[in-house]
Amino acid sequence: MNAAKYLLPCLLLLSAAAVWAQGGDLQAQILYAYQAEDGNSLSNLVQELTIQVKDNADDASLRYHLAHAQYRRGLLAGDRQPHDAESALQDCIEQLRPLVSKDAKSVEVLILQSACYAALADHSTLESVLLRSRSDDRLKAALKLAPRNPRAVFFSAMQELRQAKPATAPREHAFDELKLAAQLFDATSATSIDTPGWGHAEAYLALGRELQARGDQLGARNWIEKSLIAAPDYKAAQRQLRSLVRPQS
Repeated sequence: MNAAKYLLPCLLLLSAAAVWAQGGDLQAQILYAYQAEDGNSLSNLVQELTIQVKDNADDASLRYHLAHAQYRRGLLAGDRQPHDAESALQDCIEQLRPLVSKDAKSVEVLILQSACYAALADHSTLESVLLRSRSDDRLKAALKLAPRNPRAVFFSAMQELRQAKPATAPREHAFDELKLAAQLFDATSATSIDTPGWGHAEAYLALGRELQARGDQLGARNWIEKSLIAAPDYKAAQRQLRSLVRPQS
């Protein structure tokens, strides 16, 4: 009887751990395919997750992973395959709609949907203003709920950098926000049981790029190398590191 008393909680814990392990593995596969610029693997992940979501329509975690995979596929397709990029980003938004409807205070869902709206705006001339407005609304809502969420602070900083002119007060504020995002990522683990664990490598790379643009080669190198420590196969960071001016011997 005593053994049975403790067996059920242990089985429940093991079950929960197995669910998280699967989710963590999916996230790792999505990030690796994106960072390695492996479009075929991303497409395969999207196909597999689409089937799983159809079979488990109420599984919020699967929907989030599918949306994340589509976001990464959209970014990777970029200007080379604009139709594929638009389709992927639109599906990211659609996959997250039922999650937002169910819980309008889901910070991570709001952040990812904001990112998809912003990326889609880059491909849509006619609707770019509307899409950016929706992106801003989602991001502001997320920041209000969790002002120190590293992904929310990072995307906010990147939006500000995109809009601000060099050597202006808004640019400096955006730069400070980007540094804060990197610090917040430093304070969080790359994987977590209760939140997604992506964005570290991108934030470090973005900070490295901004420092490089400001002429701080040493600072840029430090952050770009940190990005590669977080994601050794991150091709964008590898290219950025090669672009740095080599020190005089």
